[in-house]
Amino acid sequence: MRAGILGPSDMVLSIRTLIDREFEQKITAVPFPYHQPSEATSLINENMDRVDVWVLSGPGLYPFVEKSDSKQPFYYLTADNFSLLQTLMNISYNDGKSIERVSIDFLNPLTVAETYDNLGLPVSDVMVKEYSGEIPLKDYLIFHKKLYEEDQVDICITALRFVYDELIKQDIPAYRILPTRTNIRDRLQDALQDWNLAHSIDSQIAVVLIKVKKHLEHLHYQENNYATERLNIKLEELIIEFSEKISGSFIPVGTDTFLIFSTRGPINEETKAIQELLTKCAFLIDLPANIGIGYGKSAHQAETSARLALTRSQNNGFFSAHSFDASNNSEELLQDPEYLNFENIKVPDHILNKLKHLGVPLLTFRKMIYLQRYINVYESGITALTVSKWLQMTERNARRILSELTDSGVASIAGTIPAETKGRPRNVYLINIDEERSESR
Repeated sequence: MRAGILGPSDMVLSIRTLIDREFEQKITAVPFPYHQPSEATSLINENMDRVDVWVLSGPGLYPFVEKSDSKQPFYYLTADNFSLLQTLMNISYNDGKSIERVSIDFLNPLTVAETYDNLGLPVSDVMVKEYSGEIPLKDYLIFHKKLYEEDQVDICITALRFVYDELIKQDIPAYRILPTRTNIRDRLQDALQDWNLAHSIDSQIAVVLIKVKKHLEHLHYQENNYATERLNIKLEELIIEFSEKISGSFIPVGTDTFLIFSTRGPINEETKAIQELLTKCAFLIDLPANIGIGYGKSAHQAETSARLALTRSQNNGFFSAHSFDASNNSEELLQDPEYLNFENIKVPDHILNKLKHLGVPLLTFRKMIYLQRYINVYESGITALTVSKWLQMTERNARRILSELTDSGVASIAGTIPAETKGRPRNVYLINIDEERSESR
């Protein structure tokens, strides 16, 4: 496990030392010391690909982590009553100073009170400012400095390195409160355990079952039926492309069912590929499909789960995908399985009449509406190139249809974009209809 160690230099060194001593074969420490906590955001954003998890020196970094783009696991070290006791003993026994009038940050008042009670010391002159993510870190410096200057405390105890450095610079007696080795060890154990569990899950066997419902006109196979053969080839190409994305091994089972062996990790990373496959089945070969994904520790267990998932998917209607794991936990992988039923796209009667006059098939028009709504790479509309790729027609034919729709007032030119190669800019068309979907077919 590659652990990014983020904190002030002394804390980073302490964590690295413990890793080298106790976790040498299990954790690789990647150090990221900073001068100011505000540097944490950029350090995380610039180094996400170098680590698997992050171990942070304290909860004060939380606001800066929230500003980062990382979705990786974060583990925060914390100071507790043992940390405080360690610091108080250093002040009292090693340096011979009184610990009755002190200011303490980050710890909660109850922890401080219990620690002082265990030492048999009064807590009446101990000032505590508990950590809150809503308080700017500089306010902790102001807290200590104000109490010292007003002669309410003799010593300041802080969990923040930059606060400690600033207090020392101003000749204010200050001490650091640091996480104990036990706390560091526990957080590293937590991170390692979670990471191992995640990798164990990612390495589970996955079986993907894809069932395609062929229309009646495609079922009347004849020896010289080239259209049927082309359809099967297109379908197989789509399945192979999907299999490649999830690092799977593809096996056809008959003419309408396909089985893919893979592992859970690649599928979790390619969830969009599932929706993309169903979309391409609808667009490129006009066939509805269902997907069932099963996970397990054995191939048999994963295949059994996949069949359960496929049944659940089929019960939910076409263009649906479900998954089942070994514990029979089911998940619907698409939030709106009805979105690919093009017949649900309502077309007003006056536009239907124009389509008949222009000779534009209603299904083609509905697919163009879908492209504009869901696969719109341009904010303002679609291009002839997009239509040609998804509806498998020449760009010239797509441009002709869009031009006729524009001339009839059904579409309009919303702008232009530069051509991918040399040539005139491409028109971006906007289909102008009410895009409300009907509640039923």
